[in-house]
Order: sequence, then C-alpha cells, then structure tokens
Amino acid sequence: MKIGLYFGSFNPIHIGHLVIANHFAEFSDLDQVWFVVTPHNPFKKKESLLDNHQRLELVYRATKDYTKLQPCDIEFGLPQPNYTINTLVHLEEKYPEHEFALIMGQDNLKSFHKWKNHDVILENYHLYVYPRRQTKADKTQFDDHEHIHLIPAPIMELSSTFIRKAIKEGKNVRPMLPEQAWIYLDEMNFYK
Repeated sequence: MKIGLYFGSFNPIHIGHLVIANHFAEFSDLDQVWFVVTPHNPFKKKESLLDNHQRLELVYRATKDYTKLQPCDIEFGLPQPNYTINTLVHLEEKYPEHEFALIMGQDNLKSFHKWKNHDVILENYHLYVYPRRQTKADKTQFDDHEHIHLIPAPIMELSSTFIRKAIKEGKNVRPMLPEQAWIYLDEMNFYK
C-alpha cells in the first residue's frame, strides 16, 4: 500500500486539511493519507498549542468516517527534536509492507534544501506537492525532479492560526472544522 504522510501540528485540524488529504487519497496514486501529528517540542513554550493527545483526538474524530484518511502518532515516541528522515526510517521498520511518500505544500518545497538529509529523502521517497498561491519567482531547484509530483489540489486559504484567533475572539468557526472535531473543541473549551 502506498501511504502519503501529511505532517503537521493540526492545531486544530480544519476542513482545508481534510480537503487536501482527501484530494491526494482520491486523485493521486496514493492509497491512504496518514495525518502525522507532530509532537510539542518540550523546549519551546507555545501557549496556544494543545497537548499532543488532544490534537491526535481531534484528528481521529475528524478522519474516523474516511477510510483512506488515518491519524498517526508515530512521532510521539521518537526523541525530540525529531527530523522527518528519522520518522521515515522508523515507519519503514514498523510497516515494511507499505511504501511511504511525503505530502507538502509548494511553499515548503522552497526550504526543502535546508531539511536534514533532504538529499537522502529525495533519493528514496516521492514528494507529493500541493499548490499554494505563488508567483513565478517561487520556482525551486526541485521543480523538475523525478521524485516530485505536483498535484493540482484545491488551494486552501484557511489556517489553524486564523481559527484559533477567531475562537479566542468569540467568532463562529464551526463551518471551518470537521463536525466531530468542532464538537470536541466546543466541549473542551479549547482556544478560548
């Protein structure tokens, strides 16, 4: 099975994340997309970041009705700070029957050359890239690489930062969140 790994803090997961992940699961050769919830870095103080397991619960609730979308907590057990290459190696050891690929936004591709072992990642894994609003100046050295696949997914202009701020201001953001994630956020009074 070919698994696309969609990394993020998902603080909180929103409909933009689901639209992109579902698009890759349905309109590329990926069989599933796993939402890899990145753990809280213990050395960084971030007041607005929910606990690891609360964010995992949000992802679980948001994806439970989608057979091709799965939550993944693989990084919770890895030493911090962690690097993507370590996660990939760990996943391959744990799930040798799967082939893994990375999903990232086109904006992240611009800084990909700064990632630890980016050349090893590119040599051994495929990158599935979704578009962001950009100009011609945003071209990267990786645009024509055979392991990079630009997928014409919908451009989502929604961010978790915007949602957290809106909740704090008492705005109704319910349409921006998967229903079950909204219910959990509301019950727990997160971000207020």
